[in-house]
Amino acid sequence: MTAEPLDDPADAARPDAFTRSMILATLTTVTALYAMTVTIANVSLPQMQGALSATTDQIALVVTFNIIATAVATPMTGWLAARFSRRTILIWGVTGFTVSSLACGMAPSLELLVVARIFQGAFGAPLVPLSQAIVMDNYPKHQQGSAIAVFGMGVVLGPVLAPTVGGYLSELYNWRWVFFMIVPCGLVALTGVLIYIQDRSKAGSNYLDWTGFLTLSVFIAAFQFMLDRGERLDWFDSSTILLCAAVAGLAFYLFIAHSLTADRPFLNPKLLLDRNYTVGLLLVFVFGMLNFTPMTLLPALLQGVRGYPDSIIGLVLGARGLGTLAGFVFMFWGNKLDPRPMLALGFGLQGLAGWYMSQFSINLTTWDVLWTSCLQGLGVGLIWVPLTVVSFNTLPRQATAEATAIFHLVRNFGSSVYISIAIAIALNGAQVNYAEMTAATSPTNQALQFQDSLFRVWSLDSTGALAGLSGEIARQAIMIGYLNSFLVFAITSFAILPLLLVIRLRR
Repeated sequence: MTAEPLDDPADAARPDAFTRSMILATLTTVTALYAMTVTIANVSLPQMQGALSATTDQIALVVTFNIIATAVATPMTGWLAARFSRRTILIWGVTGFTVSSLACGMAPSLELLVVARIFQGAFGAPLVPLSQAIVMDNYPKHQQGSAIAVFGMGVVLGPVLAPTVGGYLSELYNWRWVFFMIVPCGLVALTGVLIYIQDRSKAGSNYLDWTGFLTLSVFIAAFQFMLDRGERLDWFDSSTILLCAAVAGLAFYLFIAHSLTADRPFLNPKLLLDRNYTVGLLLVFVFGMLNFTPMTLLPALLQGVRGYPDSIIGLVLGARGLGTLAGFVFMFWGNKLDPRPMLALGFGLQGLAGWYMSQFSINLTTWDVLWTSCLQGLGVGLIWVPLTVVSFNTLPRQATAEATAIFHLVRNFGSSVYISIAIAIALNGAQVNYAEMTAATSPTNQALQFQDSLFRVWSLDSTGALAGLSGEIARQAIMIGYLNSFLVFAITSFAILPLLLVIRLRR
């Protein structure tokens, strides 16, 4: 493991232990508030889909556009903090986030719900990176591992409480209550910020590179829209998808070219000269890809294929949070260990969970989903602390705010990209397998006629019987599509393991 760092001159300017503890508790609450919305919408996606008359890929926009807004607004955290102070941004962020959550619950249509989710993501974007930056600045390096482990509890409490409570509220009332329940939590978090966060400093530059910001935003929005609508519009056979791909490619080129030539770019490419930080960005991109994908796929699978109620789906998603909690509790003491084995174990457990999910039977039980979700959550809990320590341990303190914003930008972008890819894999697999199975159930198929005359499993004598057979084929086909997504999830997790060998630790 790394040696203890030398004394930091900033240590003397840090608050006392009690004040640090209250700041940590407040920021953990703020993080839990944001983490709630990541899972709270997922548990009621099937109910939203029915209430708003949306297709599977349309209702997924409720999740992906929220993540897109977060990804676009996250890099502005450093500039906003420098211009208005950290305390001001936290106050307005929590307030706007709470109001946007109320608007989500009151939305009368899918379009307005997506707009409200965009505002929710934009206001919530600065909360996590700014909170993490404040925690890291208030603790010396040798205590940051333990502080981040406690701070990570906020990431855990949200995913545990939100789907469990939200599932019951959704079943007792309707899907709108999963957003209404955020409002009192937001008021509690706002009170904590007003009392304990007193950082009014405006350290850093308030200059904003608008060219870099706009080109990056256009790239993220166009690329994400292409992924979201690609399967529905038949990918590159559609002029819309071709236009989005061209706009995304051009915007990305302009962003890279501008960042390498500008005197004060929006995102400082010199941060990539730090080897551990660069590796950390690659790892957190994959971490983001893996983190929320099962939580998006499982509710639709459980309700569409197995007919589970929202309350049971909430308990299943809550089991993932319990696994994450166990991982963070262990890392509170295990953060002194070599981070590379912890990262390998975390990604390995996620890959193992994905592999077992890809072996689900269509008659899967609640226990099957509970223990695999818990295993995946345990992997998440074991990854976050060592990944954060590895990424930021060798960076100078003055680069923390910008580096943290980029870190969470990459994580959010990975999440939004992979959710779209996973849904596209599931839908494409369903279409292909439905076509193959319907061809095998033609009336000219002698095997089908044989079972009809002897076993009478499926009758072909009436339109209703044929409709029932078609529905079962559709159920089997979509199940295969979900299994394909879980298999790709497992392969992605295992494929990142060799990159851990590149991490360099100071002896």
